[in-house]
Amino acid sequence: MEIRNLGIIAHVDHGKTTLLDGILKETGAITSKETRERMMDSNDLEQERGITILAKNTAVFYKNTKINIIDTPGHADFSGEVERVLNMADSSLILVDAFEGPMPQTRFVLNRSLLLGHKPILVVNKVDREGSRPDKVVDMVFDLFHDLDATDEQMDFPIIYTSAKQGWAVRDIKSAPGKDLKPLLDLVIEHVKPSMGDKNKPLQFQTTTLDYNDYVGRIAIGKIHEGQIKRGQDVTLVRMKTLDASNHKIAKLYEFEGLQRREIEIAEAGDIVALAGIPNIFIGDTVCNFGQSMPLPPIAVDEPTVSMFFSINNSPFSGKDGKYVTTRNLKERLEKELQTNVAMRLEETEDKDKFKILGRGELHLSVLIETIRREGFELQVSKPEVIMKKDQDGAKLEPIETMVMDLPEEYTGTIISELNRRKGEMTLLEKHPSGMTRVEYTVPTRGIIGFRGYFVSETRGEGVLTSRFLKYDSYKGEIPGRKNGALISMELGDTTAYSLWNIQERGTLFIEPGVSVYPGMIIGESSRENDIEVNPCKGKKLTNVRASGSDENIKLTPPRRLSLEQAIEFLDDDELLEITPKKLRLRKKILDANMRKRSVKS
Repeated sequence: MEIRNLGIIAHVDHGKTTLLDGILKETGAITSKETRERMMDSNDLEQERGITILAKNTAVFYKNTKINIIDTPGHADFSGEVERVLNMADSSLILVDAFEGPMPQTRFVLNRSLLLGHKPILVVNKVDREGSRPDKVVDMVFDLFHDLDATDEQMDFPIIYTSAKQGWAVRDIKSAPGKDLKPLLDLVIEHVKPSMGDKNKPLQFQTTTLDYNDYVGRIAIGKIHEGQIKRGQDVTLVRMKTLDASNHKIAKLYEFEGLQRREIEIAEAGDIVALAGIPNIFIGDTVCNFGQSMPLPPIAVDEPTVSMFFSINNSPFSGKDGKYVTTRNLKERLEKELQTNVAMRLEETEDKDKFKILGRGELHLSVLIETIRREGFELQVSKPEVIMKKDQDGAKLEPIETMVMDLPEEYTGTIISELNRRKGEMTLLEKHPSGMTRVEYTVPTRGIIGFRGYFVSETRGEGVLTSRFLKYDSYKGEIPGRKNGALISMELGDTTAYSLWNIQERGTLFIEPGVSVYPGMIIGESSRENDIEVNPCKGKKLTNVRASGSDENIKLTPPRRLSLEQAIEFLDDDELLEITPKKLRLRKKILDANMRKRSVKS
């Protein structure tokens, strides 16, 4: 049976996971009883956010051919997942929205695919969408291939038009709508060459993803580049970084079929499989025949651009919600994350209770925070900081990102003004036939931190914003921080409606009555530039005098509830975010008001 290894890559929300659902149904890999939306997004956070975070693979059988399919994340912050799993693919489906065209992450993942020598297939999705412009989008993709220095052979890419939601594909847009997705599967078999590899050569298997099972331990997922693997076989593991070798036995061997893993006895070159029995295997390591050391080239991953400090929760409410609250618990969990998250780094600090975590962006780090929070951890995190570098002459360099926004025309003025304030430079401004305006900017990563929340608020939720890392460039100068100060509690206790009613005139509240607070905790955003100390626990003094003029009705404005990302964006240099399984609390690093004033003076 021939094998085809195929990656599906696209910008976030262009429909690749939905298309994969359709392929699974078309080939009978899943039944109607198993069907739900975005079958491959198995992680709870993926289902809630509607995005793919972790790269996953499946396999379908069509016309006596096994097609291994790798579903990759579409968000730039998870591009570390894209880079390593594309090494397993022999070609890629480049999925592009028939209305939006290629977006920043499309450029990034396509570039990675072209560098690996893939000859991609262009899938123009959502052609049934109102306002779709498939011909224009094809021209835009062709220009993108040219910009990325694709070879003549790569530029001669086949095109297919699909509606993933309706479950059909056609090779000629004039034939739309189609009946099913068979034209797409036929094109894959026709265009993608069978996976290369010689089963008679010495074994070379490289790990690209890790999983864990309570019964068999660590599971390594990767591609067999050469040779064969058998269950019970003695093998030699060669480390990617140190080239140290150790001997092990393959306890279990699995292949993929639909949403399941099926245990098998033997697998050959070209296939993507999972194996268990090697407890200390990591991403990039090579499994060889027993006694042989033949490592494959290391997997290259771009460096992190943003860092945050993680520390144990030392607030007055520490230990009330969480199960894991010690430094040892936090360190072990972060070290465990590094085993599977290749785009993340961990650095220890002079303070044994504090760790520096480096990642690819705010979302990359916030997903880690949300994940360990749900596991029962309590922790505190600092404001995200960009990672600076220096050139050969010692000049400071900072990460620059390219940002694409689609928003209604009436909001462009305020957004452009804010991005200019954040040292951004406009590269494109054009109006779509739909009435939306597309604005493209290059902005320092420092300028993007805290901007997403502002963008959503200013565009009333109608704007769409995406960004990706572009390059390191010269330092752009100081960028003004948060415009407004914070409302800070000066008391320990529960908030009262009477007190909050008086405080709300001074700014925007984040909490409602009956919430436990402590001194130094941030309960809202000040309407002024400076911080304001308030007492949210004060009750109204009771007397036996009642009069219509002296007893005013208490009317509270609903509080502004911050999500995890919004809370991180709100942080200033002297603030922390306290995170427990049940609560998010903003606080000052120094809780005591007098100590804070002294630190400012010094």
